[in-house]
Amino acid sequence: QVQLVESGGGLVQPGGSLRLSCAVSGVIFRVDDMGWFRQAPGKQRELVASITRAGTTNYTDSVKGRFTISRDNAKNTMYLQMNGLKPEDTAVYYCNANLFLSRVFWGQGTQVTVSP
Repeated sequence: QVQLVESGGGLVQPGGSLRLSCAVSGVIFRVDDMGWFRQAPGKQRELVASITRAGTTNYTDSVKGRFTISRDNAKNTMYLQMNGLKPEDTAVYYCNANLFLSRVFWGQGTQVTVSP
């Protein structure tokens, strides 16, 4: 069974950094496009950053210059390096992966809290 396991969330002060990881495991042929979403209280889930299998990246405007998405295809793992964190970054962050035959999977979410 395919699983997406996220790690790296936590509590940091404004200006701090966190590195999120998402590992895809199970019976898979390949992992295509991946992305990080987040959902804060009172808001809908939004796309934070995405990355294609070839490495093309895209970011929502609010995180440009602060976050970096990357992936290691050999490990089927995606990362999100978050620097200069702000209180408005507080949310549950979800890993998303599109697998062979257009199958879509989600991680369980990892909490990121930015608080003074």
